[in-house]
Amino acid sequence: MASSGFVVAATVPAAKLCCPNHGGSRARHRKLLGLSAHARGRAPPVWTAAAASVTTAPREQAEIARSLNAWVEEHMLPLLTPVDAAWQPHDFLPCSGDAAFAEEVAELRAGAAGMPDEVMVCLVGNMVTEEALPTYQSMGNRSGGVGDDTGVSTLPWARWLRGWTAEENRHGDLLNRYLYLSGRVDMRQVEITVHHLLRNGMEMLMPVSPYHNLIYGAFQERATFVSHGHTARLAGQHGDRTLAKICGVIAADERRHEAGYTMASARLFELDPDGMVRALADVMRGKVTMPGQLMSDGRDGSLFARFSAVAQRAGVYTASDYGDLVEHFVRRWRVGELAAGLSGEGRRAQEYLCGLAPKIRRMEELAQRRAARSEPAMARFSWIFDRPVMLG
Repeated sequence: MASSGFVVAATVPAAKLCCPNHGGSRARHRKLLGLSAHARGRAPPVWTAAAASVTTAPREQAEIARSLNAWVEEHMLPLLTPVDAAWQPHDFLPCSGDAAFAEEVAELRAGAAGMPDEVMVCLVGNMVTEEALPTYQSMGNRSGGVGDDTGVSTLPWARWLRGWTAEENRHGDLLNRYLYLSGRVDMRQVEITVHHLLRNGMEMLMPVSPYHNLIYGAFQERATFVSHGHTARLAGQHGDRTLAKICGVIAADERRHEAGYTMASARLFELDPDGMVRALADVMRGKVTMPGQLMSDGRDGSLFARFSAVAQRAGVYTASDYGDLVEHFVRRWRVGELAAGLSGEGRRAQEYLCGLAPKIRRMEELAQRRAARSEPAMARFSWIFDRPVMLG
């Protein structure tokens, strides 16, 4: 992610991720997929001591998470690629020191010329979210027990956070350079959007909770894996082999990172099933915002919502994908099998979570029927020189 997708923070690129919408049922999808009250025009959620009582107290969570340092050393750190073996953005783009640079750029542009505007909008939105990585690392460092207290800590959690950041940093660099070379987008407007997002930051319900953060990290990384994977497929269909490779290699990174956060969350489910099932229910009730939700180009006050609607229509990231994610993690973390150690609230959270994926699918079917009966809306995006794109 960055995304889609964090980042170690909480839903869909880096984040990093977009929230699907459908025509007349956009409000329903915002609620379903976690768009905050702030995104719907009301006051943003604010973390309070009262909110902390929703799950195990953050201090207790931090101690449990901190106890996993040796486990992180053994199971998570090996997922990071050694620097000497890692890919770099330069590997997938024309070499500026090569005599054939101009010809290579011309070839890249020829491939990019066939990409539909709606896919380019999705690509820009995902890149902007990836570029806000400093915010995500900062949020990760606020989380109790899993951050880097000194900036150079040798503890495994700290090394994971820095290693994750180093690998994620390549994603925004690679997508940014591709977009610049493609000639398809207004790079100054794109850069303004990145600038705004970094200034605006991101909102979280419980920024110090490692449980919420790690659950969110798992969802965010899987969502960005799906989003970049779909973009790679669309690029291949439209003849852009360079973009297909770029999105494919980024998706592979996101899959590795997802594995780390998923395993860590599974381990916490073993240690504190009640605290984790309640935290997961919190996240799924949509109380945590998307990492790119506060993006702005300085013109469009609904930029993130419109970007999300385009992603839904283009098939880059959809409500159906979100339902698949929920179903995957409920199954992966064996939520339905939890028994011992659950409080009354934990059992209610378990029941809610086990019925959530079918509910999402029913709402998606209803939204699709409503969208089919409504006129599709259009919106102009400054990212693509104010050309109009269909929203729904």
